[in-house]
Amino acid sequence: MGADRADRTEGKDRKEVSRSFGVLALLGVLLVIAGLVGLVYTGVATLTSMFLFGWLLLAGGVVGLLQAVQSRKSNYFWLAVIVAAINIAAGFVILRRPEASAEALTMFAALLFLTGGVFRLAGGLVVRGANFGLTLVQGAFGILLGLLILSNWPGSSLYVIGTFFSLALLFDGLSLVALGMGARRILGLVRDDTPPDGAPAAQDAAAGAREAAEKRLPEDQERSNN
Repeated sequence: MGADRADRTEGKDRKEVSRSFGVLALLGVLLVIAGLVGLVYTGVATLTSMFLFGWLLLAGGVVGLLQAVQSRKSNYFWLAVIVAAINIAAGFVILRRPEASAEALTMFAALLFLTGGVFRLAGGLVVRGANFGLTLVQGAFGILLGLLILSNWPGSSLYVIGTFFSLALLFDGLSLVALGMGARRILGLVRDDTPPDGAPAAQDAAAGAREAAEKRLPEDQERSNN
């Protein structure tokens, strides 16, 4: 009875785990679809990402302000209040002016790519390590990407952030699909390798017979010596 109950519990746990990984794979499929749609409609994806970013800043600022009020006796009270106020103000600005905010973030992203590419290129030329060629390619690609974004700014702000946001959704969705499907496949292999119900009893009986035979050998040797 105890073995049957344990087998039922184990089978139920496996089904729940398999269902959880199936839900994870389904979420990955939805993210992949959202990423593909965003790559087609980059303008909508840009505005959507800006609204999400604004709401996240606003919610984070409110939560930070509440935490600062709760810990108002700490030494970092005013610093926490200032950071929360900046987050709330930035969230309001982004929600009120999403197009202008997208232009500012696109400019920031272009400058980040440009400066990062320059430093990576200069560092690769100075250090000349094992990945010298890869470092040069990455630095040149960052500089080229930053220059391309800046050359079409502010028109590039309509699609740059949306493209990056959609690519992030696409790759995250693909990783979740791969994780969910791979885990379900591993669970299936483990289930196939599980021995039948009679196998543990047979294995215990064989082990008991082997132990008994090992005990008889010294006794038989003693009798033959006598």
